[in-house]
Amino acid sequence: MKNKTTTFGKPASSFWETGHTPTLYAAFLYFDLSFMVWVMLGPLGVQIARDLGLSAAQKGLMVATPVLAGALLRIVAGILVDHLKPKKAGLIGQVIVLAGLGWAQLSGITSYQQILVLGVFLGMAGASFAVALPLASRWYPPEHQGTALGIAGAGNSGTVLAALFAPTLAQSFGWNNVFGLAMIPLVITLLIYSWLAKDSPDCPAPKPLTAYLEVLRDKDAWWFMFFYSVTFGGFVGLASSLTIYFNDQYGLSPVIAGYFTAACVFAGSMVRPLGGMVADRVGGIKSLSLMYLVAAGFILLVSFGPQSKWFALAGFVVAMLALGMGNGAVFQLVPQRFRKEIGVMTGMVGMAGGVGGFYLASSLGYSKQLSGGYQIGLMVFAALALVALIGLTSVKARWRTTWGAAHLTPAKV
Repeated sequence: MKNKTTTFGKPASSFWETGHTPTLYAAFLYFDLSFMVWVMLGPLGVQIARDLGLSAAQKGLMVATPVLAGALLRIVAGILVDHLKPKKAGLIGQVIVLAGLGWAQLSGITSYQQILVLGVFLGMAGASFAVALPLASRWYPPEHQGTALGIAGAGNSGTVLAALFAPTLAQSFGWNNVFGLAMIPLVITLLIYSWLAKDSPDCPAPKPLTAYLEVLRDKDAWWFMFFYSVTFGGFVGLASSLTIYFNDQYGLSPVIAGYFTAACVFAGSMVRPLGGMVADRVGGIKSLSLMYLVAAGFILLVSFGPQSKWFALAGFVVAMLALGMGNGAVFQLVPQRFRKEIGVMTGMVGMAGGVGGFYLASSLGYSKQLSGGYQIGLMVFAALALVALIGLTSVKARWRTTWGAAHLTPAKV
């Protein structure tokens, strides 16, 4: 397929007339399969907890460990992207994940400590975020960043695959063998990625390692980290926890609870490109503000523990729709503000999203153990979404009159 490029800063007539489509598809596929294995301990959590005799708090920490490891490793991955370029960084990450899964398959997981070690390896799959998005982003001009990163970021739909298939495969082959089975699509993905992905000629020259941390002196970097800790943190925290939630709260079997979880994460992941496209059209600030309000309202509603599992499912689906579109909106804004530092900023912002997910997943486990329910954990997270809305409102005027001003960028902010 012919490579298509555009001069950055000049509006293109069509999204598909810019960038490099094979790389965009490769970024999506790599992201998708990586996310599948990143959150797989959540869908397997009921069966693992039963066999290893885990408490509610241990279950929460088990599903939260890959999320936290992924968050921290995103900083490393972001630096590797800028030093080695995105394609090579992605190849390294995929090999590490395959090594971890191979160890789990060959040695067998028999203890709580071992499952936590595996969670750290799976964290490298979560770090794929800091590779896939810069890989795609650097091929596209400012006015198409929301759409490009929305498509690449839709790879978080891999969480749907984990929720749909992991509990069923565990029931048929045993949950230990699911780790080996997961290696099959990952190897295929590694081969396709090696073939299709290409680094953009727009990649900046490597900098000293300390230079990458200089972005933290900019207060906008911290705002983006906080905003994403709520949108993506909410998405991945719920994706990791909902199978256990539906099993505990409504007595659903692991397989049916996995189907319920799949419905929720499907909603949140499939609308990420839509969130990016809407943000391209109306501006990321306006889109993100509405998403925070919707997410907070429906998470608060579900926190009261509705008696009907269908009502709870509907509430989580709407909340995940809002969080998924919010993810797309955040990453319509980040490349406008930090285009030259997109690799490290993707790592930093992605890290914050993972920390938010770790907080939500672990807090739900502790909430269940300490209070007997999930209400406190959900209510606190709903409150964080409202705090994020207040923060976004406080910075929007400055953003729209400085780096987001119409005379400086063709993109809507």
